[in-house]
Amino acid sequence: MSHLNGQKVFGKVMRVTLSKHQTVALPREGLDDQLLTKDFSGSPLHRFKKPGSKNFQNIFPPSATLHLSNIRDAIGEDDLRLLFSNSGGAVKAFKFFQDRKMALIQMSSVEEAIQALMDLHNYDMGGNHHLKVSFSKSTI
Repeated sequence: MSHLNGQKVFGKVMRVTLSKHQTVALPREGLDDQLLTKDFSGSPLHRFKKPGSKNFQNIFPPSATLHLSNIRDAIGEDDLRLLFSNSGGAVKAFKFFQDRKMALIQMSSVEEAIQALMDLHNYDMGGNHHLKVSFSKSTI
């Protein structure tokens, strides 16, 4: 909550607070505001749900640099640069880790990095590989 509160998403400042409600009341289908409320509590993409998970060591505030993992062998730097630039941002820098299964990619702004993470985390790269995207404490 503290990392995301005040960040810009879709050109607007996001406000994140605890709700006094225990459940999410979803709007009825067909209403204009239907897309404004979503319940992600049962999502398999929640990396920080299991207490004691190693993922807790990798929670960092939003930054322009993203950490990519679970990269398929056949995917190269140009493929990843194109994928991330197609998410609406400009890629400023890229660096593979030595094993080429992980990489760092730097977007032009934190807002672009947030958008890329939302668009591309769990992206199906084929061959049973789903791209994992998170904010990085490192820079390139």
